[in-house]
Amino acid sequence: MIVYIIVAVLFFGILVGIHEFGHFAVAKACGIRVEEFSIGMGPAIFKKQKGETLYSIRCIPFGGYCAMTGEDGESEDPRAFVNQKVWKRLLVLVAGSAMNFLLGFVIVFIIYSGAAGYPVPMIASFMEGCPYESEEAFLPGDQILKIDGHRIYSTGDVSQFLRENTPQDFLIVRDGQKLTLNDFAMQKQTYEGSEEKYFGFRLGYDYLEPTFANHLKASWDQTMEFVRLVWMSLKQLVTGQAKVTDLSGPVGIVDMMAETGESAETKAEAAFNIAYLGAFIAVNLAVMNMLPIPALDGGRVFFLLITWLIETVTRKKLDPKYEGYVHGAGMVLLLGLMAFVFLNDIVRIVRGG
Repeated sequence: MIVYIIVAVLFFGILVGIHEFGHFAVAKACGIRVEEFSIGMGPAIFKKQKGETLYSIRCIPFGGYCAMTGEDGESEDPRAFVNQKVWKRLLVLVAGSAMNFLLGFVIVFIIYSGAAGYPVPMIASFMEGCPYESEEAFLPGDQILKIDGHRIYSTGDVSQFLRENTPQDFLIVRDGQKLTLNDFAMQKQTYEGSEEKYFGFRLGYDYLEPTFANHLKASWDQTMEFVRLVWMSLKQLVTGQAKVTDLSGPVGIVDMMAETGESAETKAEAAFNIAYLGAFIAVNLAVMNMLPIPALDGGRVFFLLITWLIETVTRKKLDPKYEGYVHGAGMVLLLGLMAFVFLNDIVRIVRGG
């Protein structure tokens, strides 16, 4: 168990490190002065001054930062963040999440590297008497590519987005050709040998050859499926289908990764499962960090664009200290949420749930 905990902690350090490195690398490339690049939070266990930047490793592995001159206020330094063009600041702010997304994609790409083929969801067959088996509807071998604009990556996606008695738009692939079914409604019914109601078709998989192009496509599709899962979880949180107590922070995630490794029957399976979960966490962080919430990179991007729009219209420069106040307040609230999630994770682990 302890081995998997160490692996999970190290992964978290890599996750934070590559995020901050994204900010750091783009800031340096854009000529912005970086005062400190830190991996971890709290007291420093290693420091090294190189040129204008202090590089440090701190004792708490959950966190880190890339401190740039003029990040939250005015500065007379022409190389300060606040004095750079909008496109440069935008690139710096997006770079952290972009690196996390890239990390998730690379992990999936590596996981899929030994695959003998890549599954594509398709209609395998129909129940006897199904009214939707026809040239104008569906045929065996059809791949359902989209339902109402939602990309279908697995058979589970079909069940999730398919609605009864509701007109829906379908994009299918038949014999290599894309076909559309607009405002097509289906109804469940009973079939011989079953008391339950079904739409009447059975789903299965076709398999693409393990070429590099298919490998790349399958890796991208899986990464985008992670993105959708994150958005769906956020929607559940906003609508009340999920509770704040369901959230997990670094402690909960480390525990989850350790349990994932411990429950595997072989070390190879443990490595695969942890890597898969790690890829999802990397993509999760990328999406969450770009939400338009003060103190997050997404919040900074939002304020950057709003400020640019106001300054373009009014021809007056806004004082950046007010944005700093908003982000400061947002950081306090965010730290409060993190503390709550941290304690909730501890209680959940102690209770064995």
